[in-house]
Amino acid sequence: MLIVTTENIPGYRIREVKGQVFGLTVRSRGLGGNVVAGLRTIVGGEIPEYTQMLEEARRHAIDRMVENALLRHANAIVMMRFDSSELGQSMSEIVAYGTAVIADPEGGAA
Repeated sequence: MLIVTTENIPGYRIREVKGQVFGLTVRSRGLGGNVVAGLRTIVGGEIPEYTQMLEEARRHAIDRMVENALLRHANAIVMMRFDSSELGQSMSEIVAYGTAVIADPEGGAA
């Protein structure tokens, strides 16, 4: 699945728009991770436990978005974006969304 954050795909012609697709995941930071992260905030810097959790959440959101695009028989997603929010004190929601399309290589080769 070709996924781009742009409106067009260089070298491709969008033949058909299939519609909006999204993938959603909600992650909870465990108590242990919160304690370690809390201690790290004292000295400052990156908090690897949260970085890893959010990277995994984005990958899962993208995977779910791709599943939805495949259900619509799309072969690409354009204008892909992420959105995130906090739910309560310890949960993060990550959404990947975009427009599912059928894109053909320019020149007619499929």
